[in-house]
Amino acid sequence: MINTTIAHKPAGQFEDTRFEKIHNVVFSTSNEASICVAQEIASLIREKQANNAHCVLGLATGSSPIKVYEELVRMHNEEGLSFSNVITFNLDEYYPMDKNSMHSYFYFMHQHLFNHIDISPENIHIPSGTVSPEELHQYCIDYDLKIKEYGGLDFQLLGIGRTGHIGFNEPGSHYNSGTRSITLDHITREDAAPSFLGINNVPKKAITMGIGTVKKAKRIVLLAWGHNKASVVKETIEGEITSEVPATYLQNHANTTFILNEEASQDLTRLSTPWLVGPCIWDTQLASKAIVWLCKQTGKSILKLTDKDYNDHGMSSLLVQEGSAYDLNIKMFNKIQHTITGWPGGKPNADDSSRPERANPAKKRIIIFSPHPDDDVISMGGTFDRLVEQGHDVHVVYQTSGNIAVSDSEALKYAEVIKDVNPTFPKVDDIIRKIANKVSDIEDEIEVRNLKGIIRRRESLAATRFVGVPDENVHFLNLPFYETGRVKKNPLSIVDVEIVANIIASVKPHQIYAAGDLADPHGTHKVCLDAIFEALKKLKHNDYMDDCWVWLYRGAWHEWDVHQIEMAVPMSPDQVLKKRKAIFFHQSQKDDVMFQGNDTREFWVRAEERNNDTARKYHKLGLADYAALEAFKRYHF
Repeated sequence: MINTTIAHKPAGQFEDTRFEKIHNVVFSTSNEASICVAQEIASLIREKQANNAHCVLGLATGSSPIKVYEELVRMHNEEGLSFSNVITFNLDEYYPMDKNSMHSYFYFMHQHLFNHIDISPENIHIPSGTVSPEELHQYCIDYDLKIKEYGGLDFQLLGIGRTGHIGFNEPGSHYNSGTRSITLDHITREDAAPSFLGINNVPKKAITMGIGTVKKAKRIVLLAWGHNKASVVKETIEGEITSEVPATYLQNHANTTFILNEEASQDLTRLSTPWLVGPCIWDTQLASKAIVWLCKQTGKSILKLTDKDYNDHGMSSLLVQEGSAYDLNIKMFNKIQHTITGWPGGKPNADDSSRPERANPAKKRIIIFSPHPDDDVISMGGTFDRLVEQGHDVHVVYQTSGNIAVSDSEALKYAEVIKDVNPTFPKVDDIIRKIANKVSDIEDEIEVRNLKGIIRRRESLAATRFVGVPDENVHFLNLPFYETGRVKKNPLSIVDVEIVANIIASVKPHQIYAAGDLADPHGTHKVCLDAIFEALKKLKHNDYMDDCWVWLYRGAWHEWDVHQIEMAVPMSPDQVLKKRKAIFFHQSQKDDVMFQGNDTREFWVRAEERNNDTARKYHKLGLADYAALEAFKRYHF
């Protein structure tokens, strides 16, 4: 359980660092963190019940609190936690928005929490997205007054947006602002676009509790998960108070805690550059990270670093431990150099003592897991090509159908081609009609989803044939968790894990490649990786798993930091071009991409620029000058 007593310490004393101005706790996973937050909320509810008092909760929506709500529901069902004394006020709602829409926060809260607990409907307060414009101003005033009538918020749960918004308090919000209507920032609308199947469908306005309303809560807990929140978390916790990052106003709240997972906390000074904060225990990983950082700070390659460089940048203790900059530099240079290999499956009949992969067996059975039907070529297309060219038995396993990422216009095009080829083809007219009449708020019907899945499948087969993989080595799992027809997926199930375990058991691989891009802890990549990890736990006691190594690649959004990379596969300009052509076979994902996030570049451009950037980083450190590098980190199970 979170220790709330430490929340009242003065700024700068939370973690023995002068940099931090808001108390924060870092957990290894968002699940573990969410359970602790749910336990704190449950303890507060029970404490209030013991005193025959209401418990007034301010609640948030979005992906961050979902696991908190799941745990509260579990505690209600299995431990008898009652919500009979609970009164809730939600932070915000889109405007205009019908409460029955699957995009409404009314729908979200009932789906994830209220429908599963014993809270009285009259105790639930969610801003209404259907209030008339004429009544909206007074409605917002009344919302704040209602909170005040109940004695204020005992506990406020928050998330944080990439703009630093809490609730929908966008940059420019005043620290004394109350509940009000607000125009949404473009970045906020971009982030919401996948759920609405396009930014044009995202409302431009919302109703939100104000900063002043939130700050009156007796206790505030803010949740932040994932790499994409790391930058704004650092700015909020360590930066100056500014209306441009509204969450920084929480620095002035006496009882606020930020709950973070490792990815969201990675930019905090005490974690990203701990040698600037105090004494360090220097292991190989931390030393590697520090030296790469030092090269960037000084603009020098590894072998040019001097004792003075180390001393001037808070790393003198590393020199004391290692002896001299010369010895340390040589050691680091060799470590990074040994990550580079043109033989990702291992080089036959070669000394593998300084190579990232084993020489034997010379011909390996390999599984490349791809969460969506294009992650394989986008993320590791060059390595994929190398493995096939070098004679390994490569199997490609597409974990999901990817059907939801095919636009209606793309599906309509294929349906019309089918009709032109065969006007009597069964159900083709029905499919065309359903696409043409689709309401954006409603998921695809099964026939349309099947067509979209077939489009992704055929694009995948075209790409794998281009690389040289026989069709019998291409597997489509269509994991059930994904097949909802909506952006929101089901939780990972035993059935999903069993399907993944079965394909591993049938191939008995020497190598597994899997997507380790966890930018969104509730995204498809995360669920697909969890399915692999659970399958590995299930299978690890089998003899054939003793010879299996797992390599993690990252997707179109992020790359491993240089100090994390354990295998780097170089690509020539010709191989870069071949990878691009393989990506182009995924035509439905090329131009008008539905789920490209906040990066407007096409996936092939992202992939090339990311691989080029990794090569440049290696070269700046003093390594060879390659056109591009694909990077991997080994996972030990």
